Amino acid sequence: MRIEHLVAVNEARRARRAVILLTDLESGEGRVFIEGGTIADDLRPEVEKAFRTGKSGTVEIGGKRLFLNVQVPPPRIAVIGAVHISQALASMAPIAGYDLRIIDPRTAFATPERFEGVDLAADWPEDVLAARPLDAYTALVAVTHDPKIDDYPIVSALKSGCFYVGALGSRKTHAKRIERLKEAGCSDEEIARIDAPIGLDIGAQSPAEIAVAVLGAIIQSFRRRALGG
Repeated sequence: MRIEHLVAVNEARRARRAVILLTDLESGEGRVFIEGGTIADDLRPEVEKAFRTGKSGTVEIGGKRLFLNVQVPPPRIAVIGAVHISQALASMAPIAGYDLRIIDPRTAFATPERFEGVDLAADWPEDVLAARPLDAYTALVAVTHDPKIDDYPIVSALKSGCFYVGALGSRKTHAKRIERLKEAGCSDEEIARIDAPIGLDIGAQSPAEIAVAVLGAIIQSFRRRALGG
């Protein structure tokens, strides 16, 4: 591996950006691709497939055998609200390979007893996200029903390009949310990215079923995310 390729890969990993080191198995020549960067047309299908699946492997393109070494940042879920849905989601997310943290300033809800072993921050989202910012490999799930708590992280998620932004609430509740987000400077295109009512439409009723619907929507969004940067 050439030193400049190693440097590029390490820099991408430190910045939590997906990166692929492509190596020609005959010549030994290599190239580095960063998710959202330029990809030659003949390589695009296989490179984009590798970014989406996160799986390394050998492919044949134009008569050449190439090895794609894929490094995708571990996807994260940031949940705003220490509620029953969050409890169910916290037990499911690790099974699907997602790191999860819960943020809620309401100390009566955000207790270690209710969320044993969970990354829990009993503080305002503004403070928590300042220290641990959202990014393109983070899903934001807002479930408090309280605009004072939910709105700031939703705006932050839209502006930082989170691959999924979901918010609990009825269509009426979301209509009021849209008005507030527009006042906060969010565009119609950004607001349209919000999954509300939250989760896949599976007829979920209980908190556990809603958590399943939310996790399904997150996985779908991650695997089908835009790769345009």
